[in-house]
Amino acid sequence: MSEVVRRYYDRNVEKEWERLSKPYRRLEYASTLRLIDDHFPPSGRVLDVGSGPGRYTLELARRGYRVTLVDLSAENVRFASQRLEEAGLTVDAARQANACNLKFLPSASFDAGLLLGPLYHLVKEDDRKAALGELRRVLQPGAPAVVGFLNPWGILRSGLSEFPQDYRDEPHVRELLATWAQEGEGGAFTEAAFLTPPQALAELRANGFAVEACAGAEGFAAGMLDQVERIAQDDPAAYEVILHLAADTCDHPAYWRTSEHLHVVVRAIPRSD
Repeated sequence: MSEVVRRYYDRNVEKEWERLSKPYRRLEYASTLRLIDDHFPPSGRVLDVGSGPGRYTLELARRGYRVTLVDLSAENVRFASQRLEEAGLTVDAARQANACNLKFLPSASFDAGLLLGPLYHLVKEDDRKAALGELRRVLQPGAPAVVGFLNPWGILRSGLSEFPQDYRDEPHVRELLATWAQEGEGGAFTEAAFLTPPQALAELRANGFAVEACAGAEGFAAGMLDQVERIAQDDPAAYEVILHLAADTCDHPAYWRTSEHLHVVVRAIPRSD
């Protein structure tokens, strides 16, 4: 994972912390917690790789899990540690590290895991393979994890609200229908890789994971940023219903294939070596 990505997150810690508080992005947070409720064990050690400023780490710690957080950005780790201290919560460890190299963590030492950011930013397949290999290594055999991808099928639709000007460039937007990678600064929000659902599932299976469930983080409201934010402002009660419905139906096939964030629940297949 490049220095471009590290610098981006070092500069945008507060922005990333606030992101999941915004009405549309709260859908992602709610649906991810639903997957944790449905698939994680009720207690145990959880690894949060690509923790960002610690939104999920804090919630997992509140629920009594023993959490280790890892992020590429030293500023994210510092911010998350500060938030934990303010909340009176503790974690087993908070480390700055690359998701492709977790050698400081023992093998088969976690009961569940999150890998919700790193694969967005690993533009080379070999690097995604390394990150998935490390996740599999540190999980107990059969342990669940939620792995996140940016889904170009969903981004193609969400772009109608978020970046309509880009549709002037037809060749560029047509690239979203296949694997797409943006290296360096500019273009995407930072260096990024977009994988379609079939490509994402193929990489997971090729790297030693069984797929248990798929979810569209934004659910049935995917691509409707402007509408969701307007409803949240004008009719908070209706918004709360949308939030709950999006989480409750996030794993419906009609939604997970077309949501910007594809979250896949996997189980680590025991190694034969």
